[in-house]
Amino acid sequence: MQLENIKLPAIQPFTSGYMNQDEKILSNFHYGFNGPEAYDMRKKELLERSYKREELADCIEDYMSSLPGGEAVKSSIEKLRNNGFVVIGGQQAGLLTGPLYAIHKVLSIIQLAKKQEELLNHPVVPVFWIAGEDHDYLEINHLFIEHNGEMKKAGYPERVTDKRMASSTPFDKETMKKWVRSILRDLGETSNTLRLIEKLDAAIQNSATITDLFAHIVMDLYKEDGLLVIDAARPELRKLETPFFKELLQANEQITDLVHKQQTLLKKEGFTPMIEAASNAVNLFITINNERVLLFRTEDGFKDKNNEYFFEKDELLCLMDESPERFSNNVITRPLMQEWLFPTLAFIAGPGEIAYWAELKTAFEKMEMKMPPIMPRLNITFVERDVQQKVKELNLHLPDILAGGADEEKKRFWESVKDETLENYIRETESFLREQYELIKEKAAELHPGLTPIVDKNLTIHEKQLDFLKRKSDDYISLKHNVVLRKYDRVTASLRPNGGPQERQWNIFYFINKYGEDFIPQLSKIDFKFDHSHKIVYL
Repeated sequence: MQLENIKLPAIQPFTSGYMNQDEKILSNFHYGFNGPEAYDMRKKELLERSYKREELADCIEDYMSSLPGGEAVKSSIEKLRNNGFVVIGGQQAGLLTGPLYAIHKVLSIIQLAKKQEELLNHPVVPVFWIAGEDHDYLEINHLFIEHNGEMKKAGYPERVTDKRMASSTPFDKETMKKWVRSILRDLGETSNTLRLIEKLDAAIQNSATITDLFAHIVMDLYKEDGLLVIDAARPELRKLETPFFKELLQANEQITDLVHKQQTLLKKEGFTPMIEAASNAVNLFITINNERVLLFRTEDGFKDKNNEYFFEKDELLCLMDESPERFSNNVITRPLMQEWLFPTLAFIAGPGEIAYWAELKTAFEKMEMKMPPIMPRLNITFVERDVQQKVKELNLHLPDILAGGADEEKKRFWESVKDETLENYIRETESFLREQYELIKEKAAELHPGLTPIVDKNLTIHEKQLDFLKRKSDDYISLKHNVVLRKYDRVTASLRPNGGPQERQWNIFYFINKYGEDFIPQLSKIDFKFDHSHKIVYL
């Protein structure tokens, strides 16, 4: 593996300004992130605060007892007990870990924790917070597989029709095994495939829910790096969070008002808010009949969106004591809960997360906390040898492809090889036909009004035949230049699939299946700099 750093514009203008240290944007955060001062200040603050370290470490240790582990994991748990800090980030529990950006986030967490432990001379632990309470099953129930230069969706067949959490979503083990085999078959059988099937079968066998499976696979990949994982929906964790759930409920009106005021400030600075919250939003969910229900404030209590359920405040407070596992956070209160629970040295964020965290500054202050330094996660593109060769052969500029794809270059090539003379003949024939049919229709209408639609239909038949002729001629030209056109398709599918970054469609198991289980350890050995450049890893 070889690393090259290049500069690419961020997708989000706000995130781009944040990375460029725009003072106006940084004013929406409590810390910078690009120098030792922020982490020195944060270290001092964390040492002055108290956390439920023993209970938290016990909860994580218990959760991870059934997951792949080892000495590095045990060491991380002990560091957490003994005044260690954490670098943390989170993601939904995608099938087979989901899109590549989940792996990029894990790698970012591990690398920043390691670097800061050395710089601060203080134990720092990497923690991945699995958003197991999320209930958008349609976001996680599929992968994309390249087929003939196009990315095709490969959906998991079991359906979930309600709004249950991923951590409460079981799966049929045999169905999952068959689906995983079909994915690996579509990826292409290699000398690594059989071993992968064995490991994934074991992960499936030892998992009961979508979240379990995600955690098992992630830990199998990163157990040697001392990574800790925790499911946000873990009942034991919810019990630990009960006091703060009560605080969030008591302060719900002020939190929502402060977020709206912060959004107003951001609008004045020219930015569009990311978070949508009603004026009476409580920003907490309660689970009823296995479905997550968002709570809203009323004059005399709390209700759901459809007015099917009503709770008085004392009733909710009692439920938080009796059944804390029924409560969960939304996009506003999850960062607050994370800060209350973990001694967070830094939070690893994706582009969208950076933008919406800016809307939470005063909400953190209301809860008498500061948001941690927000470090943009690593942005990585893997460039395979054959793709690199095709980029060279097509005389393309790699940064341009990563930023905008190769569609325009392919279009220019097509324009240079298509038969203009034939196209002109067809266009001239179409124009002549329309002119003649106008004369025919005019004369036909004089004979009988019923002939007019027949004339129109007859013209349509001719136009379809000419269109068919054009398509067939294009097919023959495409066949003649198929080798070059397929190169463009391969480059686009690999580096800018469906108009977006590689990390949003490709899955890590394509690379593990092709390059072997050593792919992840080799990737972890690369010394990535958190300089906000785009990382190209040549394979």
